Amino acid sequence: MIGLDTSVVTIALPQVRDGLGMTTGGLAWVQNSYMLAFGGLLLLGGRAGDVFGRRRAFTAGVVLFTAASLLGGFATAGWWLLAARTAQGAAAAIAAPSALALIAASFQGAERVRALSVFSAVTGAGAAIGMLAGGALTEAGSWRWVFFVNVPAGVVLALAARRVLTETGRRPGRFDAGGAVASTAGMTALVYALIRAGSDGWGDARALAAFGAAGVLLAAFTAIEWRARQPVMPLWLLTGRDRAASYLILLLMAGAMFGAFFFLTQYLQQALGYGPLRAGAAFLPMVGTQFATVRTVPRILPRVGARRLVTAGTLSIALAMLWLTRLSPGDGYAAGLLGPFVLVGLGGGMAALPLNVTILGSVGPEHSGAASGVAQAMLWTGGSLGAAAMVTAYGSAHSGHGVVPGMDAAYATGAVFAGAALLVTLLVLRVRR
Repeated sequence: MIGLDTSVVTIALPQVRDGLGMTTGGLAWVQNSYMLAFGGLLLLGGRAGDVFGRRRAFTAGVVLFTAASLLGGFATAGWWLLAARTAQGAAAAIAAPSALALIAASFQGAERVRALSVFSAVTGAGAAIGMLAGGALTEAGSWRWVFFVNVPAGVVLALAARRVLTETGRRPGRFDAGGAVASTAGMTALVYALIRAGSDGWGDARALAAFGAAGVLLAAFTAIEWRARQPVMPLWLLTGRDRAASYLILLLMAGAMFGAFFFLTQYLQQALGYGPLRAGAAFLPMVGTQFATVRTVPRILPRVGARRLVTAGTLSIALAMLWLTRLSPGDGYAAGLLGPFVLVGLGGGMAALPLNVTILGSVGPEHSGAASGVAQAMLWTGGSLGAAAMVTAYGSAHSGHGVVPGMDAAYATGAVFAGAALLVTLLVLRVRR
């Protein structure tokens, strides 16, 4: 449901902008408000599963997510929609860590690899369904239905959870609310500063103030975590070489991919004139490639090792971003977009599973919830940073080689994120087979 919600809203963004009168910068916050709340509160959500039981936390997150989706569908102003998206992200942050931690705690060894492969495949399937469903719902009815569609799914999940899922043991502990607030506020200030600088210039007073606030808040977060008895993000999780590298690669990969999705949706519907349904179908080669890849990776991972797969994956994403910078007015879908879509799907499918296996394999079962929470926090925080950086590059560029002026600069920024992920893989990651 979480995978579907991300893609189903992406396809509807142009209609949301027209319906609520939002600017391109404001439209970016429809995604960023969700990803920032999701990424910033994932660690607190993981702790909630440890303290209250993971089935209970999962069910509570699903109920809240469903209610927030219903409110988002009735939005009549931009602020209302952004508030609903923030609530969706917070609810997803409660449910998602418990889902992944339940899988990690239930399987070991080769079975865990297969279970994580199924998890990745289901996420990819949700993204594929979201692309098509978002286009169909928007074209047949209204963008509001991309939020209403979560309601029946959420009701079914909440009712089935008690019968299907087994509750885990509860471990009494404290909630590091200060750390969660500082990290979320700091990342929000950083993303706001980037978007503001792109629209109003790097000398803008509000942008500079937001950069300063982000620095103070993130420094405060580090200090809080260093001294907290039960930190929301144990800093030792960032100390192991392979684990720390895997976290950084996830952040950088997500930065390239999520930012690209935002602009590809605009390009398909504005430059190529696709309707929402056709635009959703245009993403299927990417999602289909990723789905097939994540089902193949578990069989070859023991033979080739994680490092080679992650190297090939990050290289594929970097090549896709570079390809997109060369879009010209004469390029259609087949010549300009099909190749990058396949490369992104291939890259994401090859890299994601080895990175998750490396992270979860480096900690004991008692720390799997925290480790998986940090992994997902890196993923969604990276997506917010990447989208913000690409929007900033787009707003700062007055002309370019792309179909839409400034879009080539955005994709070049995505290539920098993917290239950095490749460098970290080559220079830092040393995980054994």
